[in-house]
Amino acid sequence: MTSFLPGAIKLFKYYRSLAEKAMDQVDDSGFFWHENEQSNSIAIIVRHVSGNMLSRFTDFLTSDGEKPWRNRDEEFNEGMETRSELMMQWNRGWDQLLNTLEGLKETDLSRIVYIRNEGHTVLDAVTRQLAHYPYHVGQIVYIAKMYRGEGWQSLSIPRGESSLYNEKKFSAERGTRHFTDNV
Repeated sequence: MTSFLPGAIKLFKYYRSLAEKAMDQVDDSGFFWHENEQSNSIAIIVRHVSGNMLSRFTDFLTSDGEKPWRNRDEEFNEGMETRSELMMQWNRGWDQLLNTLEGLKETDLSRIVYIRNEGHTVLDAVTRQLAHYPYHVGQIVYIAKMYRGEGWQSLSIPRGESSLYNEKKFSAERGTRHFTDNV
């Protein structure tokens, strides 16, 4: 059996890649575009995800994951940052997350960490974020896809090409692979 941490790290990297491929398909206008006042732009989601990562994974094993310096509500307001500044925040958040996870040992998975004063095992805390960040990645992909319209380049099997994809897969030699093998 493979251990949890390498697979989790690969999944986080996969979802980061999906978000970045989607963001690469929009110009600056699309990066800040939102459907209405109640919806978020890619920029707002980037600010929120990076703020969450920095808060959760700074001093991960020794301090509460909701840091006193974090202002979550502000993450959802239109800011004055440029796309470049927001992408630097995005990268800082991902670097913090990945460096923290790469420094953990499998024996750390049963340790207790706190998020908003509620105890979680490290395994549960990491799994919680492995659900949270892909949720927002899906939003980024959807917003980019709406903005691009006909110019959208699929990040998975394009519409109408499932049969061709399956034909290729079923013509190859049968084997075993874990979801995270090629992430």
